[in-house]
Amino acid sequence: MTSTYTLLTGATGLVGRYLIRDLLLEGQRLALLVRRSRRQTAVERVEAILQHWEKDLPEPLPRPVVLEGNITEERLGLSSASTAWIAAHCSRVIHNAATLQFHGSDRSGEPWSTNLGGTRNTLELCRATGIADLHYVSTAYVCGIRDDLVREDELDTGQSFRNDYERSKFEAEKLVRAADFLEQLTVYRPSVIGGDSRTGYTSTYHGLYLYLRLLSLLVHNVPPGPDGVRHTPIQLPLRGDEPRNLVAVDWVSRVICRLLDTPAAHGGTYHLTPARGVTARDLVEAAYEHFNSRGVEFAGEQAARDEKGPSGFGQAVFENKSIYEAYETSDPQFDRAQLLRFAADIPEPCLGKDAILNYWRFAEADDWGRRREPEPEVPCWIADQLRPSTVEAPSSVSAGSDTPPGGTNGSGTPDSAGPRVFGLDVRGPGGGQWTVRLGDDRHFEVELGLPNAEAEAVQIDARDLAARLQAGGAAASDSQVATEAAGRLLAELVSGAMESSGPTVDTKTAPTVSVDPPDESVLRLE
Repeated sequence: MTSTYTLLTGATGLVGRYLIRDLLLEGQRLALLVRRSRRQTAVERVEAILQHWEKDLPEPLPRPVVLEGNITEERLGLSSASTAWIAAHCSRVIHNAATLQFHGSDRSGEPWSTNLGGTRNTLELCRATGIADLHYVSTAYVCGIRDDLVREDELDTGQSFRNDYERSKFEAEKLVRAADFLEQLTVYRPSVIGGDSRTGYTSTYHGLYLYLRLLSLLVHNVPPGPDGVRHTPIQLPLRGDEPRNLVAVDWVSRVICRLLDTPAAHGGTYHLTPARGVTARDLVEAAYEHFNSRGVEFAGEQAARDEKGPSGFGQAVFENKSIYEAYETSDPQFDRAQLLRFAADIPEPCLGKDAILNYWRFAEADDWGRRREPEPEVPCWIADQLRPSTVEAPSSVSAGSDTPPGGTNGSGTPDSAGPRVFGLDVRGPGGGQWTVRLGDDRHFEVELGLPNAEAEAVQIDARDLAARLQAGGAAASDSQVATEAAGRLLAELVSGAMESSGPTVDTKTAPTVSVDPPDESVLRLE
């Protein structure tokens, strides 16, 4: 294995987006399995996510390796080249992909095809590529319908389930536990996942958001009275203190990252559930403040429902019974002993009225997910500029016996013969990670992914590299001119790596070209 990457599925989902950010900030090398959408390639989808995060970060993020595939297809829909790359570079998988569709009687459709079929396909890929370390994101609701304490080491207790989502995730977790080729399996079981505890951000509107959206539609249809208050009379068969196990996505991501980075935690099962659940009263008080409304009565579990109410508001709510029913009863109580053993010091956001209010405001501003995210702005895709994959180096740079003292080969050991290897880590819009090999014939070979950590690496901002490639002629339409220009720049970069005393060369010390950078519009791909 030339380098160690973690392969992440479900990267474009809500939890996946946070895992990308947090794992990259921790210095993890990531490879992402991503499906193309109707309007964006897999790489473009990931670029949009990274640029969303970079708006609040002081430095550009590394660009993970993006492999186009589909979780519901055999071997995840990957090409043979991508499968071979995974076998050579990835040491573990975080299987995070899932769908939150609740009902599906046809097992050839959702949620079965993603939650169960996708897990089966992921296991087959792991077996085929020799990966024996799996981190599986399950759900706390594999417990099904329970009214006792649910322990982290429990799975099959003969339980029944409220919906097909719970059952599909239960069967998927049984599947991964039965995979005898795995040397290590770590299972993460989050409960209901809400948006960001600070900003309210979410990219998906399932679960709690279905109920919030229903109330938004219904309450906005009630005109304010003379006092400016919207009167929404309804009698709920609840006490008001029934807890729901809601957790913030940013906390879930931080906890998974902690457990992933803690070898002693590997092999365990963890309930990512809250110390205090959000209550029906929290939700009602948030609605009171958000809509300036009044009229909800908590009548207790045995009270008859008010099916109509003076304004018909109660009737409208109960007509949406399938959405409402999930909030009639309390959630199970989950044991968290193993979680607290390794992550008790991670601050857990308290999700009460204020958090629900924040979620509501963000969702309405986002038009419940209908607001289109901005297209990623990429002055230049560096991968296109490094074409073709093999370029000739100038005679001033050579490999083999001319490798300077202290040089290393791809394994990080001193080398006096064979190809010279260094990493090219291009951060920011349009960047990526590559291994560059300089052979005895003075030809560079550019391959996807960084070499191992011991090899020298050049870290450079994508905009800087794009300008230097453009200025040097690497973007020329004449392929020969482009090839020679790319070779000259790679020679400069590898020279800087050779002369460095450590494994990483910052662009401040790497060679530069004394030319004015071209206008950014020249670099923009049409």
